[in-house]
Amino acid sequence: MTNETPQDSWPKTLLTGAQMLFVAFGALVLVPLLTGLDPSVALFTAGIGTLIFHAVTRQSVPVFLASSFAFIAPIQGSIASFGIPATLGGLMASGLVYTVISQAVRLKGTGWLHRLLPPVVVGPVIMVIGLALAPVAVSMAIGETSEGISYGQAIFLSMASLLVTLVLAVFGRGLLRLVPIIGGVVTGYALSLIMGVVDFTAVRDAAWVSVPAFTAPTFHWAAILFMLPVAIAPAVEHIGDMVAIGSVTRKNYLEKPGLHRTLLGDGLATSAAALFGGPPNTTYSEVTGAVTLTRAFNPKFMIVAAVLAIVLAFISKLGALLQTIPGPVMGGIMTLLFGSIAVVGMNTLVRAGQSLTAPRNLVVVSLILVFGIGGMQFGEGQFTLQGVSLAALVGIVLNWVLPAEKELA
Repeated sequence: MTNETPQDSWPKTLLTGAQMLFVAFGALVLVPLLTGLDPSVALFTAGIGTLIFHAVTRQSVPVFLASSFAFIAPIQGSIASFGIPATLGGLMASGLVYTVISQAVRLKGTGWLHRLLPPVVVGPVIMVIGLALAPVAVSMAIGETSEGISYGQAIFLSMASLLVTLVLAVFGRGLLRLVPIIGGVVTGYALSLIMGVVDFTAVRDAAWVSVPAFTAPTFHWAAILFMLPVAIAPAVEHIGDMVAIGSVTRKNYLEKPGLHRTLLGDGLATSAAALFGGPPNTTYSEVTGAVTLTRAFNPKFMIVAAVLAIVLAFISKLGALLQTIPGPVMGGIMTLLFGSIAVVGMNTLVRAGQSLTAPRNLVVVSLILVFGIGGMQFGEGQFTLQGVSLAALVGIVLNWVLPAEKELA
């Protein structure tokens, strides 16, 4: 229940929903901009995904779903190897992994999930997700992927964007602390305009209103095998997201509507996003922070944000404008973003409180890291396992077959 009156209900709901979309906007469009997907499609699929989530959970959790950071590096790697349509097919299959996990949780609870994916497996896998394509961030930051931008210009733009982002993240207060990525992008973009390295040709050529450039998925075993294990880490992290938003609203969402329903909502939203050509959906920590600050606990605010995202997706000049952001600006932010994902993995290991030098843990963590970051590959052609998928599978198998530490003593 909320304290809204009939007189202020709709204005307040509309304004609060718009604010939630603004908080999520920077990170929402960052994923498609970094991976080569269409930001207008990402806006559309974020809105559709959020509506699907709220339909599944019966409008009981105040969350907004949008582009998942955990998939940035795998999407980049998959697009380079298999192309965008095949990558979307892999992402659609990843959404089905959530669905399978949700039904297993409904039938068996969460105990089996923690046994299959303990911190000693999940932590290093998250680190691999963050670090495997760190060279891509550096390449963008120094201008290797941008035509018409010199090294000097690129390093200035990337480091300025990075500096503003980290200053806002560390020292910002109130709403500013929730939008460090927007601050970094706006600063870098303003400097790019001053330096004259922004090309507005695409914006001039774009219509004001048009249907987003939807892309249909295709299905190839290699791309599916590459992407499937990537869903493991976000699925486990989803539990933490539900606990976090529950601690803010003082409700237990793991019981009502139930973890199986929230996981199912995430999974269906991710598959639906891939069906249209958008990045996978996930619950957003930025929005959780905004909910904490504004005390906006009514899920209707998120539904308004979702509808606004769908409407903005059809404004073509907005999508074209987002794609004029120079590569070095995004590269500077990527260096922090990829490192942050790796730190989340490190923190998972630290909180577990287990000795990483114990022989069993040492073997599991070491092989996950080296296989994942080093580019180890098993098989060839359509049946290739490499990167995050291989690292996750190796970790799961080793954790399953190796005896417990006390048996090794």
